[in-house]
Amino acid sequence: MHFDATFWSAVAFVILIAGFVYLGVHRKVAEALDHRAARIKGELDDARRLKDEAQKLVAEYRAKRESAVKEADEIIANAKAEAERLAAETRSRMEDFVTRRTKMAEAKIAQAEAQALADVRAAAADAAVAAAAKVLSETVKGQTAETLLTQGIAEVRQKLN
Repeated sequence: MHFDATFWSAVAFVILIAGFVYLGVHRKVAEALDHRAARIKGELDDARRLKDEAQKLVAEYRAKRESAVKEADEIIANAKAEAERLAAETRSRMEDFVTRRTKMAEAKIAQAEAQALADVRAAAADAAVAAAAKVLSETVKGQTAETLLTQGIAEVRQKLN
């Protein structure tokens, strides 16, 4: 019987496989594959765990961001309300200040008018007294003139003041 190269290749392959089985290569290959599968499974579990943690962190940061936005809105609203309150208070104080200043100015004007009126009366009284003194001194002479002059001056001062 004549064996060709295909036969000898098949025989060599069977011997190789038998050698591998004898040496336990199939167990080592299976262990390596099991080890690799376990490592890949562990990596997938770690990846899932990290993904879950990342999602929790994202949700937490979104909640913090929303809280910060709400807090910022509240701060802005409070600042606006405070600004409006201060503006109203300032406006009120300004109106009170203007009112007080106006009253003070009116009082000063009234006082100045009263003083001017008193000055005019005093000047008129002085002028009337001087005129009366001149008229009486020219027309009346002696003791009678002095008595009339003194009485007239006193009466004019009483009536004008």
